[in-house]
Amino acid sequence: MAVMLSKTYDALIAAGAPDDKARAAAEELAGYESRFVKIETDLAVLKWMVGVNLAASLSIVVKLFV
Repeated sequence: MAVMLSKTYDALIAAGAPDDKARAAAEELAGYESRFVKIETDLAVLKWMVGVNLAASLSIVVKLFV
């Protein structure tokens, strides 16, 4: 069984959705959540790369003029 969001599943059941469709929708939303986590992780790495590059560039500029 795939991972699913239990609160979403419970909300869909409470709204009157059939059990199989509520389960499928909750599993699909969990898949999107895991994709967002990967994107956030990649974005954090890119932020660190930009920061290191900026620091290196500034140190070169400072050394060039000082």
